[in-house]
Amino acid sequence: MKAARNVAIIMLLALGVAFLPGGGNAVDAVITAIAMAFLAGISWMLYTLSRQNQLTLATLSDGRRAIFYGAFGMLALLVAGQDKLWSTGPGTLLWVVLLAGSIVAIWRIWSDASAY
Repeated sequence: MKAARNVAIIMLLALGVAFLPGGGNAVDAVITAIAMAFLAGISWMLYTLSRQNQLTLATLSDGRRAIFYGAFGMLALLVAGQDKLWSTGPGTLLWVVLLAGSIVAIWRIWSDASAY
């Protein structure tokens, strides 16, 4: 019964998008608002983590700190350039490789720094 209700709600929303004037624009605005809230949440989390772990970050060597912050910068660039990179096959592959490299770099440096 609950599933049928949820399907009916989704169908009603889809009808509004398909047949109401400006429905597609409203969907674009909602998706943009959700994406901005998501990115703001990530930024707040990074700010909070950096404030809570100032000593750990200060004990990193300059090179490791540069890689650490560079990996976060790469993640920001990947989010910004997602549409352009995903429009081609090699771009999508490059996006995935850069994402994986950034995540691995952050994880390795953080796990090494936390071990001491």
